[in-house]
Amino acid sequence: MKLLIIEDEESLRRSIHQYLTSEGNICDSASNYEQGYQKLSIYDYDCVLLDLTLPDGEGLLLLKYLKKINKTDGVLIISARNSLDQKIEGLSLGADDYLIKPFHLSELYARIQSIVRRRHFNGNSIFHFNEIEIDTTAMEMKVHGKPVYLTKKEFDLLLYFVANKNKVISKAAAIVHIWGDDADMADSFDFIYTHIKNVRKKLTDSGCKDYFQSVYGIGYKFTDK
Repeated sequence: MKLLIIEDEESLRRSIHQYLTSEGNICDSASNYEQGYQKLSIYDYDCVLLDLTLPDGEGLLLLKYLKKINKTDGVLIISARNSLDQKIEGLSLGADDYLIKPFHLSELYARIQSIVRRRHFNGNSIFHFNEIEIDTTAMEMKVHGKPVYLTKKEFDLLLYFVANKNKVISKAAAIVHIWGDDADMADSFDFIYTHIKNVRKKLTDSGCKDYFQSVYGIGYKFTDK
């Protein structure tokens, strides 16, 4: 998953980042409103962890901004504010969940996974696309019921395309989603071709239809149409 942590408390932000990264996720961080605004303007995320009290702005305004530009990123509010009115306002503005500080990182991660499952996979941890079965919890993929080994990046790449099936995904969007801020250091985006080629080969070698379609000059589409 690609996640954004908007939290001004450095020690908490670092702890969350380390924990979620250790679980195999790509994490971007923002320590204030302006940084969060810039990240949300440029990138798409599976889930945004949003603190409400930021040094240079109000977190709820970022929720309103997401709604205004019709972004579909999941949002989990993490806040020390424990008033019912605050929770209702946050949820009514489009947040998916509200977690009161302090919290256990394991609970935080469980709530993130639940948000992503609801948004992309109708609440299920196991997702099917024709002969392909993807277990998002175990991080396993099967074709015709038989396991197919994928590297972590290959699994994330396939999951991203399946979650966005029938949509044209640019090479830049795929790389930024899977590699996060590290993508900015790449000289070009051509290496995504190699990763997709490897995934396609593993799928077709296992008896799966090739669902990747190249869209000239843009990127790829994962579709059976």
